[in-house]
Order: sequence, then structure tokens, then C-alpha cells
Amino acid sequence: MQRYLRLFGVQLRASSLLAMQYRGDFLIDGVISLFWMGTALAPLFVVYRGEQSIPGWSFGEALLVIGWFTLLQGILEGAINPGLAGVVEHIRKGTLDFVLLKPADAQFLVSTSRFLPWRAINGVAALGLFAYAFARLGRLPSALGILESLVLLCASVLLLYSLWILTISAAFYVVKVDNLTYFFTSIFDAARWPSTVFRGVLSVVFTFVIPLALMTTYPAQALLGRLPPRSLVVAVVGSLAFSWLSRRVWLRSIGRYTSASS
Repeated sequence: MQRYLRLFGVQLRASSLLAMQYRGDFLIDGVISLFWMGTALAPLFVVYRGEQSIPGWSFGEALLVIGWFTLLQGILEGAINPGLAGVVEHIRKGTLDFVLLKPADAQFLVSTSRFLPWRAINGVAALGLFAYAFARLGRLPSALGILESLVLLCASVLLLYSLWILTISAAFYVVKVDNLTYFFTSIFDAARWPSTVFRGVLSVVFTFVIPLALMTTYPAQALLGRLPPRSLVVAVVGSLAFSWLSRRVWLRSIGRYTSASS
């Protein structure tokens, strides 16, 4: 375990040095990130303008969902996607051999191969949204609510990572998966809305197939102190099940890889 922690530190330091090599780009990327976060808030202001609202959610409560979406978007685009996206190019060029021959777990190596540190600004913005939302609500979250939301944050990140591993594993069977990753990113954008917005088939899909409700709505409900304990247990068990499945699929996909010399 210590060996992998040291390796993670080395990979993170290398990504930070690479990002800081061009400080102008670093700052511009941060400004662009703030701009896109502003666009994420715009639809919510439009919906709550006048007498309109989302059933069961006040404006301040819906802001909490946007905050969780902003935080997870930063983790996805700053820590998960940059490294795993490189797997597709490795498979196309046949250079995955260099990763598989290294004396460490291949999934760990590709997952930590690259980070975008400037995406940490999403975390700061999310904390600002949480503070503003609770100021609007006129109260503070309970200690139990904060603890439950932190547990759900870990479950959400594990679930998001597992879904991305499943998506990237498709590259071992079909060469071009760019459209699939774009499709998944577009689907993830729906997580900015409380799950009660979706009805019928969409409600089932976004709860059980691609559990977006677990990622943003459940943590917001936990902070508000109205998440049923059974939902918390189901969320943790579900994320562990997705993690187990993605690991099995990854190992099976690696077994299918025929290397550049074949």
C-alpha cells in the first residue's frame, strides 16, 4: 500500500509540474472553468425566476445539488478522465505494452497517469455554493448530515470512476469510443438537476442504470437531513457492486488485448 501511495504522489507531482510549466495556460484554464460553472447556474436562475420551481426543492436546496454537481464535475474532468482517456490512444497505437510490463497494477497506472490540478477550483466553487445555499436557507447542516454527505461523496466518486472504467474498457472491443465518452459526459450533465425532475423511464434510468441521483441528489438530501438511512446503505452497496463489476470487466478486457507485436 505504501508503495502505491508513493507512486500516486510521484504521478500527482509530475502532473502539477507539467501544468505549472505554462502558467498563462494554467490561469486561463482556471478562468474558463469558472465561466462554465456560471453557465451551469444559469438554467437554475431561469427556472426559479417568477413563480416557477422544482417540486419539493426550494431555490436554496436546488443550489446544493448544483454544488455537488460542480464538485463531481471537477473530480471527473480533473482526476478521472485525463488519465483514463489516454488508454484509448494506448490501444490504438499498441503502446499499452509499456504500461502492462511495468511492475505495478495496470489499472492503477493508467488511472493516475495524468491530473489537471487547476480543476481544484471546482472544489472551492462548490464550497462557496454550499455556503450561499445554507445562507439562503437560514440554517446550518447537522454534523450527521455532513458525515453522511462525505460518505456519499466517496461512494459517488467510486461510482463515477467505475462507470468510466466500464466505458473505457469498450475500447478493447471497438477501436473508437469517443462518441461513447461524449454521450456519457452529456448524460452526466443531467446530474445538475434534482432527481424529482425526471419522470417515468428517465427516473428509472437515472436511479438504477446510470445512478445520477446517488451522485448529487442524495448528498444534497443528506446535508438537508432528509435522506432515509436505507438510501445511504443502498448507495454504498451499489457503488461497491459497480466497483467490483468494473474491475472484473477491466481484467477481462486486458486479457483480450493482443499487444503491438501481435
